[in-house]
Amino acid sequence: MESPTHADSRMKAVAQDVYGPPEVLELRDVERPVPADDEVLVRVHAAGVDRGVAHLVTGLPYPLRLAGYGLRRPKAAVPGMDLAGRVEAIGRDVTGFRPGDDVFGIGAGTFAEYACAPAAKLAHKPADLTFVQAAAIAISGLTALQGVRDHGRVTAGQAVLIIGASGGVGTFAVQVAKAYGAEVTGVCSTAKVDLVRSIGADHVVDYTREDFTRLGRRYDVVLDIGGNSSLSRLRRVLTPRGRLVIVGGETDGRWLGGTDRQLRALALSPFVSQTLCVFVSKEDGNDLLVLRDLVESGDVTPVIDRTYSLSEAATALRRLVDGQVRGKLVVTVSAG
Repeated sequence: MESPTHADSRMKAVAQDVYGPPEVLELRDVERPVPADDEVLVRVHAAGVDRGVAHLVTGLPYPLRLAGYGLRRPKAAVPGMDLAGRVEAIGRDVTGFRPGDDVFGIGAGTFAEYACAPAAKLAHKPADLTFVQAAAIAISGLTALQGVRDHGRVTAGQAVLIIGASGGVGTFAVQVAKAYGAEVTGVCSTAKVDLVRSIGADHVVDYTREDFTRLGRRYDVVLDIGGNSSLSRLRRVLTPRGRLVIVGGETDGRWLGGTDRQLRALALSPFVSQTLCVFVSKEDGNDLLVLRDLVESGDVTPVIDRTYSLSEAATALRRLVDGQVRGKLVVTVSAG
């Protein structure tokens, strides 16, 4: 590994000792991480805020703890996965990056001045994007891309309904579906209608004023992102051989947290003509390159709601949990 340029081995980071609400996070001085042979040490300029981080901070739903993140307390004190920044040092086996490169992707403990990331989960940052924009891409963008392309199997001319079109994943999904040639209808609240229309949706349904299941329209693909409509309601708006992709579902359940609906979809799918599927996105470096190409072509632009300083990370997470976000929240980091 090439040596860091700074002699000081300490850094500022947001950390937690226990599971709990966002307020358990606090700004501390911690040891700077050291990259493994296949990793890159990144000087973090910005870090995205997403639902996965919220779940890891709270430790809910409980099965998450059983998955290896720490039964009674978090194994990793510093949260955060999305990042954008500049390469500070590289592991001995890394060949695709060098110190000074601007990158974005997925790391560990990115709510900090420095974070390590596997080289396979990084890509060079598009030159025309700011670090703030780039930090918003990886987690939400990968989920949207894989939901639209791999599980929705969206093709040109299809009618696609995206429920939760104004959120972090939703704003990417609308743009990716349009890039694949679909006719897109987005579902969101009144305050977010203009946003969803501005990113390319052909039609927008304000769910506070209209019931999307009673508009007389059928869709080839329905992406339900963080919604909680029943399977019967969702199937009602699908074509006879349409595809339902449940990307998420947020409830207050401490054990299932919305995944019970996903389990029911999987159980029902073999017995109906429609395809009902769920998925967990893959942290795929090749798909990061696909996203970068979509950004560079102008087909996709990250939507940023608001930025927060590192010391305000808990406030950012609280805003996300409260459900008022339009697009993505990003924590900006002043490293070293």
